[in-house]
Amino acid sequence: MCGIFAYHGQQQALPLLVEGLRRLEYRGYDSTGVALANGNEVVRFRTVGKVGNLHTVLPSDHPATKGIAHTRWATHGGVTEANTHPHASFDGEVQLVHNGIIENFRQLKAQLSAAGITCTSETDSEVLAHHVALGLKEGRSPEEAVAAVLNKARGTWGLCVMFNAHDALVCARHGSPLIIGKGDGEMFVSSDPHPLASHTNRVIYLEDGDLATITSDGVRVSRLGGQEVEANVTVLDNDWGESELGDSPHFMHKEIHEQPDALRHCIAGRVERTLGKGHLGGMKLTHETIVQTPHVKLLGCGTSFHAAEIGQMLIENMARIPSVAHISSEYRSNEPVINPKALHLAISQSGETADTIAAIKEIHLKGGQAFGVVNVVGSTIARLCGQGVYIHSGPEQSVASTKAFTNMVAALTIFATQLGRTGNLSRNEGRAIMEGLQQAPHLMEAYFDNPGPIDEAVDLLCNAKSVLFLGRGLSAPVAKEGALKLMEIAYIPCLAYPAGEMKHGPIALLEEGSPVVVIAPNDHVKAKTLSAIHECRARGARIILIHEKGDVIAEEGDVSIAVPAIHPLLTPLLTVVPLQLMAYRAAVKLGRDVDRPRNLAKSVTVE
Repeated sequence: MCGIFAYHGQQQALPLLVEGLRRLEYRGYDSTGVALANGNEVVRFRTVGKVGNLHTVLPSDHPATKGIAHTRWATHGGVTEANTHPHASFDGEVQLVHNGIIENFRQLKAQLSAAGITCTSETDSEVLAHHVALGLKEGRSPEEAVAAVLNKARGTWGLCVMFNAHDALVCARHGSPLIIGKGDGEMFVSSDPHPLASHTNRVIYLEDGDLATITSDGVRVSRLGGQEVEANVTVLDNDWGESELGDSPHFMHKEIHEQPDALRHCIAGRVERTLGKGHLGGMKLTHETIVQTPHVKLLGCGTSFHAAEIGQMLIENMARIPSVAHISSEYRSNEPVINPKALHLAISQSGETADTIAAIKEIHLKGGQAFGVVNVVGSTIARLCGQGVYIHSGPEQSVASTKAFTNMVAALTIFATQLGRTGNLSRNEGRAIMEGLQQAPHLMEAYFDNPGPIDEAVDLLCNAKSVLFLGRGLSAPVAKEGALKLMEIAYIPCLAYPAGEMKHGPIALLEEGSPVVVIAPNDHVKAKTLSAIHECRARGARIILIHEKGDVIAEEGDVSIAVPAIHPLLTPLLTVVPLQLMAYRAAVKLGRDVDRPRNLAKSVTVE
């Protein structure tokens, strides 16, 4: 949450900073600001709202070749210009941008008050700027002044500090991602890798506890304790430069329709069709490890948790190994019992989800092993786990995740076959699943050619007080994902339930005309799902039915949307797509900001 972008080089900084913020805007869009340094003069421009609003206060041109910028997702303090970053110190000598939360900021603020310094904002971040300035007045270097306050702070931070009287930028990381890009005679700082891809493919991922001092031609990395460390340069994947909107009206529209190609990238080289299994080399699993695995635990938040629930069912079905999906934010606080022989999968698109990172650290603390299932190469979870699988979705800019979900499901399907073929899963059944997985991108494309009466469904959804989503078996987490998408971007209250549980409470919400979205592929629980449809119709509900093409169950829907037939264990890859389209078109019809829904950020990096 929140985005940082900074530049130090020979080019004019302002256009680079604004473009960097635009690419980071999905991390927060409550307010935006930039600070520019030109010689000993620093100017600051801030405004409430999205990056586009910043143009109303910016000059048309500015000669500065150094600057820092921030796009905010509010934690401490309301959405006001005073709370907008960058924050300036009391003497104007320090400008600071910060992601994260300073837990003891009241104590640090009290120390400022005792020194006669008054804060002008409600934020926790501002206190850092003042303390750094006090450190400078005490004769400390910029690096020493930043280290001194961070050694007193408790919480999380990714921060970048600029000084009036000193050339260098100082950056630090603890619990919030920060990446340095190395150009030729210029340096960049960003919260995410993809804004850097158009400038350089050489990056340094700061680790927790790192402090970096940046000049236009280099960087020195040390620990907060003072010891210097080697700055390891990583080469960015080329895919992360391909994040432009193109001809699509929104990033979500673009990413929904990118799913066939994204899925091909995910499964390429990982399907052993003849043997009827998948292989994920990055998991580094031996046959002995698999057969001795007592259980598998899958961890995720939001969309990643829904993928984890599907993965849980696939693993139990194919491998007959007990599996449980956990919401990451609840995991650590529930005092989990960790078996060192168990497998723990940490699932996250960004690889920076704070709750999932905390869960991994708890697993490591108790002697367990964790595997990352992430999209962003070099992300914190990928580095923290050191083993796992990249889902290869490419950059996902819309806040509402789409192609990452289907690729997570595909990667977990491959993982389940890898476990299953060590024992329970026959070669023939494994081959059928692998063939279906290879066909899935083509079937997605066939569906896009004829998506069905999506707009009729949207008409029902947009006029509803609330919407009930139902599914059974593998379709239950798909129903949750569909409900999440509609809530996220259309702001329509939604409730998702396993179809069999509907009569244990949610049925009370139904009245004449209530829309109920039912996911009913042609699987072994279809007959039970049909009973739930009848119970809803008897209360006057209008049924939006997602079903397999050619299935007679289509007659049960007021609006029936057909997807191509696929192996029963792979149905989530197809049934989720019309739900994504329904949410997208509903949001457009209601005039919502599809890619930047209110109160949400793409990467949740605070607990």
